Amino acid sequence: METVNSSERLARLRSLMKEKKFDIYIVPSEDSHQSEYIAPCDARREHISGFSGSAGTAVVTMEKAALATDGRYFNQASKQLDINWLLLKQGLEDVPTWQEWTAEQSEGGKTVGVDSTIITAADARKLAEKIKRKGGGKLVGTTTNLIDIIWGRRKPPRPNHNITVLDLAFAGKKFEEKIEDLRKELDRKKSAGMIVSMLDEVAWLFNLRGNDIPYNPVFFSYALITPTTATIYVDKMKITSEVTSHLGKSVHIRPYDAILQDAMFLSATQETELKSRDQKIVIPKKKFIISTKASWALSLTLGGEEKVDELRSLIGDAKAIKNKSELEGMRACHIRDGAALSEYFAWLEEELVVKGSRLDEVQAADKLEQIRSRHQHFVGLSFDTISSTGPNAAVIHYKPEPGNCSTIDPTAIYLCDSGAQFLDGTTDTTRTLHFGEPTDLERKAFTLVLKGVIALDKAVFPRGTNGLALDTLARQFLWEEGLDYRHGTGHGVGSYLNVHEGPIGIGTRVQYTEVALSAGNVLSDEPGYYEDGKFGIRIENIIMAREVSTTHSFGEKPWLGFEHVTMVPLCHKLIDAELLTAQEKKWLNDYHAEVLEKTRCYFEGRDERTMKWLIRETQPI
Repeated sequence: METVNSSERLARLRSLMKEKKFDIYIVPSEDSHQSEYIAPCDARREHISGFSGSAGTAVVTMEKAALATDGRYFNQASKQLDINWLLLKQGLEDVPTWQEWTAEQSEGGKTVGVDSTIITAADARKLAEKIKRKGGGKLVGTTTNLIDIIWGRRKPPRPNHNITVLDLAFAGKKFEEKIEDLRKELDRKKSAGMIVSMLDEVAWLFNLRGNDIPYNPVFFSYALITPTTATIYVDKMKITSEVTSHLGKSVHIRPYDAILQDAMFLSATQETELKSRDQKIVIPKKKFIISTKASWALSLTLGGEEKVDELRSLIGDAKAIKNKSELEGMRACHIRDGAALSEYFAWLEEELVVKGSRLDEVQAADKLEQIRSRHQHFVGLSFDTISSTGPNAAVIHYKPEPGNCSTIDPTAIYLCDSGAQFLDGTTDTTRTLHFGEPTDLERKAFTLVLKGVIALDKAVFPRGTNGLALDTLARQFLWEEGLDYRHGTGHGVGSYLNVHEGPIGIGTRVQYTEVALSAGNVLSDEPGYYEDGKFGIRIENIIMAREVSTTHSFGEKPWLGFEHVTMVPLCHKLIDAELLTAQEKKWLNDYHAEVLEKTRCYFEGRDERTMKWLIRETQPI
């Protein structure tokens, strides 16, 4: 990770700000669909700051520049930002949020500008209020992005890949049935319809997939669903004959860029006038629903908050509860993925320890992708592989790059966080290994993290429990030692969709308190511990919420627990068995027996190296 000189770009931005009469300009990470992971053409924050992490906001004044990000990226941002930038470490005491910092800088009536297509309506309102309270000027939204002007011809083009149809065997439910379910919800809410702006929601709703954003099988689009019509806004060049046949005559296709124009038309027809001799009666029509993730520009075009209902997405809630086919797909793809990881770790150990090969982090990651690609239904990776040795493992979202990465040290911790997209599901697994002799601290830290993984995996809780309530289960053993980690404990996972999927999760984020966990939810279980400059430890399994039987049924409500689907051994060398209880040892032995049973068929009689490694790593303790 290299520091990027941002002086020239900041100078050009400030020149444009002066021309547009902006004293402050905000550069969010997201695209027009609030995507966490974005296409290269939308990497505006990275272009102006040099920081390449997936989360963060840049704020530029005429004299200063600040970059705000969360604990996953403190280490990375400190390496990539040059002297022009102040790093706002979000979540630390006495560190302002980027909104607070912006408001402070706006004192004295200064004007703040932002691209209204890449900030949500709710965030814009909250920011405008903070600015007002500090004596700042107006928050001005514009659909002309100043970073795009600076970027000029060097800006990457918008992707234009073909859309594909997801077979019903994998989707588990016809798109017509999904739309009908949505219409029933719209009718219950007495709504005129819904504009769908999240890319994964459009893909899920219509059983379509794309390739416009790296690692995320989505395509640039919007959708409009009313009681009688269904419209997708997408570049027609992406529509193949297969997609046309799949959608039939019931779905209309409109140009992607027509969404704001059509939204304006919908706004203009939102009221009906009834005239009599002496009076005019205005009868408001039903409102349209947009997600709380929809852009400020879309909300304004529809007439603003008084003319739309901004809700947590109805589609997002439905998508998070996987159907029977999706759950079965998750089980199946994680067995294949687990086999790939075991083969990779066995190969890596032989290369480093037996052969004494010199491999860098990228070469190792490339080998893992090669192994994965041989498995059934493989489409691609679900995110950049985090292949990290020694101190690099302490960078939570480390990204090795060719020519700018480390040689793997067999005497140090090796952390591998990786995942794949399969037609039947999305995987995300982290394993921490040691090919030499770990220190006592490394073994203790690993075991404390493992205890947290087990505690969450074994949790039983009443329906209605949210992710915040479960978070302490995974942290408790680290907390007892005065230790912790600066990331969430678990995130939702899509079904051959985004590897990070809302609205559910396990952690301290406010949104995790808004949605209770339900049977059918798929999440990660991934506590960790990191010593900056030394080592990092993380263990990640994918777990699925399901109803469980209990001796009693207090409150006559269902009780839930988890089923783990990740099938990869946990490093024996790093486990301090003396720190485990009898129950935890049983869980570990049962887990390893399950891994061996479900993955050995990939190696018996055909891969002696991996078979020996697998048997060794799944031995009872």
